[in-house]
Amino acid sequence: MSAAKFEIQMLHDRVMIRSEKDAGERRSSGGIVIPATVEQSNRLVWGEVCGVGHHVRTVKVGDRVLYHPDDQFEVEVQGESYLVMRERDLHAVANERPEHGTGLYL
Repeated sequence: MSAAKFEIQMLHDRVMIRSEKDAGERRSSGGIVIPATVEQSNRLVWGEVCGVGHHVRTVKVGDRVLYHPDDQFEVEVQGESYLVMRERDLHAVANERPEHGTGLYL
């Protein structure tokens, strides 16, 4: 007999995010190489929304969101790590349907 499969549904104002892994070292806008070993405590990171609760109003599945890595909880599902946080802890959203944009594009 096979085990039952359960679909994960986020509750209330919770958002599930797949974190974008850093490719290691990165370059500054001036061309300076910053090694992967350098950690910046106040650096925000991008991730992709994989699930939203019923009370989430501004982001949808597939949007890219900007958040602080310390404002979340981590969960592993089928060997992949996801982050769970409240919608109010997100700092920005990048999507194809902007309502009040900054004029900047990814």
